[in-house]
Amino acid sequence: MPSQPSTELETFPNPAPERDYTIRMQIPEFTCLCPKTGQPDFASLELEYVADRLCVELKSLKLYIWSFRDRGTFHEAVTNEIADHIARATLPRFLRLTAKFNVRGGIYTTVVVERRKPGWEAAPAVTLP
Repeated sequence: MPSQPSTELETFPNPAPERDYTIRMQIPEFTCLCPKTGQPDFASLELEYVADRLCVELKSLKLYIWSFRDRGTFHEAVTNEIADHIARATLPRFLRLTAKFNVRGGIYTTVVVERRKPGWEAAPAVTLP
């Protein structure tokens, strides 16, 4: 079992590349450091994506998220960095990463980043009775 964080993301082939379906992940224990004070920042990450040919492997995602624990970074920067890295690794049809940071100085911060494959459009929403 790995005991070190990693900056590498592993992928595996999408088992159903012929259809759009949404993969949702909750990552409730994200931590990084405030670049100004060095104090820990805590967040819950919500990753949603529509895979094209590749999916992100969960164990590698866990180790990747761990790699931020001792890094000083602003909320906006780290959310964009994670979204960009996952998008580069998987080349999804659509990706949304929502980072909900815990209160710091009386302020809650939420950062939402989206990436969309050129030309891809979501199917119309279905409303059931």
